[in-house]
Amino acid sequence: MADDKPKAVVLLSGGLDSATTLALACDDNFSCYALTFDYGQRHRIELEAAKRVAQRLGAADHRVVKLDISWMGGSALTDKSIAVPTTPTEGIPVTYVPARNTVFLSIALGWAEVLGAHDLYIGANAVDYSGYPDCRPEYMRAFEQLANLGTRAGVLGERFRLHTPLMHMCKAEIIRAGARLGVDYGLTISCYDPDDAGRACGVCDSCRFRAQGFAAAGVPDPTPYRC
Repeated sequence: MADDKPKAVVLLSGGLDSATTLALACDDNFSCYALTFDYGQRHRIELEAAKRVAQRLGAADHRVVKLDISWMGGSALTDKSIAVPTTPTEGIPVTYVPARNTVFLSIALGWAEVLGAHDLYIGANAVDYSGYPDCRPEYMRAFEQLANLGTRAGVLGERFRLHTPLMHMCKAEIIRAGARLGVDYGLTISCYDPDDAGRACGVCDSCRFRAQGFAAAGVPDPTPYRC
């Protein structure tokens, strides 16, 4: 029974990485509580993907939290006046959303404390990624320390653990791991700038990493691309 398992809160965007992370958390024998954010992202179609993935992988609960941070601007993912890059860029790209992982993990931490869960999962990756500062291992270690310093449960000795199972995996390794666990990647979407029909652009960072990963893994790519 799911109630007999320890609980974990899993951040689920609807993309390839987060779907694999949810599958890995389930495989770790956790009862998984999936958390998705409707934050004003231009690729809101990922919200439907997250619902499909949570249902298919058997999440114990799935919450979609409306937290519109598009008013801040500063990112191509929340401000449509900023173009999504179609070629590799130097440094931190304009698809970085200011403080996004800090905000999302903080809310996940609050839910975990209420649920009595001591484990958080996030699909952060430091190999095939776009240079986001809040995806680095040192950031994740710092947030775990914060979780244990800034919560009642942490102060009472109920230690929180932040799991980043994809951190040192390349996209091909991630895809192979998910395929082994039965993840249907046709349910996911990774594109930063999909069209209204949900077809991926094929040229943004996320699309390039995804396509290269499937090719390297030797797994058929189920992604509908528009170009």
